[in-house]
Amino acid sequence: MDTPLATVFLPLALAVIMFGLGLSLTVDDFRRVRRHPRAVVVAMFCQLLLLPALCLALVVAFGLSPVLAAGMMLLAASPGGTTANLFSHLFGGDVALNVTLTAVNAVLAIVTLPIITNLALQYFEPDIGQDGMGLQFGKVLQVFALVLAPVAIGMVVRRRSEAFAQRMDRPVRLLSVIVLVAVIIGALVAERNNVVDYLLDVGPAALVFCISSLTIGYFAPRLIRIDKRQAIACSMEIGVHNSAVAMTLAISVLGSVSLAVPSAVYGVLMYPVAALAGILMTRGSRTIEEPTPVN
Repeated sequence: MDTPLATVFLPLALAVIMFGLGLSLTVDDFRRVRRHPRAVVVAMFCQLLLLPALCLALVVAFGLSPVLAAGMMLLAASPGGTTANLFSHLFGGDVALNVTLTAVNAVLAIVTLPIITNLALQYFEPDIGQDGMGLQFGKVLQVFALVLAPVAIGMVVRRRSEAFAQRMDRPVRLLSVIVLVAVIIGALVAERNNVVDYLLDVGPAALVFCISSLTIGYFAPRLIRIDKRQAIACSMEIGVHNSAVAMTLAISVLGSVSLAVPSAVYGVLMYPVAALAGILMTRGSRTIEEPTPVN
């Protein structure tokens, strides 16, 4: 799909967002998995297995059209977004764990995302993509190379000058939000003739999926006695998906703006819903629990 949205704005959005992630990452964030194995395992179980199954049940229950159903599954398979780190910080979550989850999730998604998406395409929309091939692993790898290169650059910048990285953290986060919002608007404008119908069709399903993702992300860790700060981090990681990745794959790789609509709608809804969820998770306590070791 040779349009400015596909060839310029989406890659730019991804580059800015993932550079911001890189500024917040260190090599120790990957090593931290060994210190919080239960939190990482439960979060990845919810993200990689439970959420796609939940999303499939929702799109069937809401009777979404095939293209919107496939778009929702693409969103469900996408990794968490960097905005999750900001929400985790605002509401007293374990930001270090959140950054670790984002890093691990992004790496695992290289394999899991095309598998889940292709199964959804074969079931709902077998004709999407070139000759029905769907998301080819090589093309997904190209997109994630675009994703991981800015992350690596951001990590190098932080390693060479942590003070500069800290100064740039807030401006880059703000720019990431602005660019993502611009891309969402662009996708909705591209589908302006159908946008009202799409919003009415996919909006309720996207809202329920967002609420369910945040709820599962919080209570699943709490059920196995993971502390509150880490549960908040898991909730934000699982509930705040990387809409930019999903939209890039839908538009630039699969050539379908319609497939990107659920991600665009979700991108609009997740900010107020995540904020409300954060308020509810921290309500009733003046201070967030101190972290306890999780083995």
